[in-house]
Amino acid sequence: MSATATTERPRRSRHPVDEVLPAPRLFVYGFQHVLAFYAGAVIVPILLASAIDLSTEELIHLINADLFTCGIASIIQSIGFWKVGVRLPLLQGVTFTAVSPMIAIGLAAGGGTDGLLVIYGAVIVAGLFTFFIAPYFSRLIRFFPPVVTGTVITIIGIALLPVAAADAVGGAGPTLDPPSGRNMAYALGTLALIVVIQRVFKGFMATVAVLVGLVAGTLVAWALGDAHFDSVSGSSWFGVTTPFYFGWPKFSVAAIVSMVVVMLITAVETTGDVFATGEIVEKRIERDDIARALRADGLATTIGGVLNSFPYTCFAENVGLVRLTRVKSRYVVAMAGAIMIVIGLIPKAGAIVAGIPHPVLGGAALAMFATVAVVGIQTLSRVDFHDHRNVVIVGTSVGLAMYVTAQPDVAKAVPEWAQIILGSGITLGSITAILLNLVFHHVGRRRGPAVAGTPGSLIRLSDINAMTREQFVDTFSGLFQGPTWVVERAFDQRPFRDTRDLRQAFQEALFSATTEEQLLLVNAYPDLGAEAVAGGDEGEGSLRDQASLGLTRLDERSHDELSELNHEYRDRFGFPLVTCVRDRDSYAQVLRHGWERLNNSPSQEHAAALVEISKIAAYRFDDLVADANPIHSARQRIVDVDQMA
Repeated sequence: MSATATTERPRRSRHPVDEVLPAPRLFVYGFQHVLAFYAGAVIVPILLASAIDLSTEELIHLINADLFTCGIASIIQSIGFWKVGVRLPLLQGVTFTAVSPMIAIGLAAGGGTDGLLVIYGAVIVAGLFTFFIAPYFSRLIRFFPPVVTGTVITIIGIALLPVAAADAVGGAGPTLDPPSGRNMAYALGTLALIVVIQRVFKGFMATVAVLVGLVAGTLVAWALGDAHFDSVSGSSWFGVTTPFYFGWPKFSVAAIVSMVVVMLITAVETTGDVFATGEIVEKRIERDDIARALRADGLATTIGGVLNSFPYTCFAENVGLVRLTRVKSRYVVAMAGAIMIVIGLIPKAGAIVAGIPHPVLGGAALAMFATVAVVGIQTLSRVDFHDHRNVVIVGTSVGLAMYVTAQPDVAKAVPEWAQIILGSGITLGSITAILLNLVFHHVGRRRGPAVAGTPGSLIRLSDINAMTREQFVDTFSGLFQGPTWVVERAFDQRPFRDTRDLRQAFQEALFSATTEEQLLLVNAYPDLGAEAVAGGDEGEGSLRDQASLGLTRLDERSHDELSELNHEYRDRFGFPLVTCVRDRDSYAQVLRHGWERLNNSPSQEHAAALVEISKIAAYRFDDLVADANPIHSARQRIVDVDQMA
């Protein structure tokens, strides 16, 4: 063996998140993020300045300071250092949750710059608070299973759609033109162009579809006289924000408490955004990731208070852009941060970006925000909705979120401190999902884990260990099709120390049986897509298994395809094709997997059938369990996190 061969080591593949793209592509992708982000970035200082009566010059400084600090915060979050920054393609922006509380704080302090100084004092303290509680908050990750994170992500996407719709019709506000057919044409034209580019082109063009849509829409609007860049000539070439530009901050206990509550709520939203981005870039999110993200939020918020800006959080708007473009590199967001720093230093550049018409921005935002909701729906697809408690959690949370989103004035019916919660559909929906998950899945755990039954009649591990053989078989016979010898032999392994011990007892009984017994069990399972399954003749377990991918309601062509596969498989091996349908993503994957298994040897297929039966039993066991039951992948993640705690 040569010296070269002994010293060479295989290179570890780099995750797409850590890929450093060529500089030109980095700039283009980063600029696309800035364009998609800009309107949302400047809306908070605009709303605040109007509410607390700041001058135009003060507003311009707030916008420049906001963009400058957004850039710094985004670099911190995406690049990271020490234990700060999640190192994902997450852009940082001022949280909308803070708007109402900041206005209330500013007005209570007399408005103007006096109110602004009290706001900054509260922002600085709340940022430090968030930074230091980050590792403790991250330990709550086990309370964020897919039923919670999926709900929160879906709500974020849906609740932001009215913002996009308001831009699409020309913007929200009394000074803007009323809705018109021309505005609709700009919005729908921009959206249509993005869709066409995504459909027709591949590679680079597909990834910059949003950028092309924004530029093309703006050029058309400018040619027709609806995009104006008059403010560019009146803006200076250079302007920098200095620390404490408006004066030294003032500290009010009431203001600080309000802002701390805002940051706690924002931490929930950040957690949802991190999980959403993790889903998109296919990177596992762990407890330390949440802690790093929240530390970055806290540090950015503190910097914001010093540099005349506001509380920061991961910006959900750009989560949708990552999903839409499929560009996963975090260095793209770092480039966007650098561009925003430059824009924050050059008011003329900011004025050019500000010239993009609202309807054009709205058309692009409709695609991006809806894509965030799609990510949430993908996460919810991993939730067991046969468990009615999960239906209640999702339904109630989404319903309340839409209640205050569609009717924002309802917040005026409660005291000002409660408006922090009722003033935002994202906030109310997120808190509702978390609380309902606690109530349905965690309250009462000290009595021992529930392993079967219904919420009204739970069967706990102590009850299992006290059962007779007949009671045990009656409770768990549905885990397996046909003969009950697997369950009977599992009973002989009592007492069970925990739920995992009980699961392993079934597996041990299954795989230690004789070949003849195993073949009898395999032959008890019905064909995929069989009419007997759809009619319920093969039991509730088989019906639920196959209905998960619609095998009980196939069209005639698909039914014939599956029947042919079943026939070929039986002829080849002498027993039915057994596959864990719930482990597959689609009917097509079930079909492809079945045909591939025809190439195996009889001995290999015998073993494969037993493995599939074990998986089916695991899912059916989950259906019995009355405690929290995310699907296997999510459950494993929570187990790993608990073990780290």
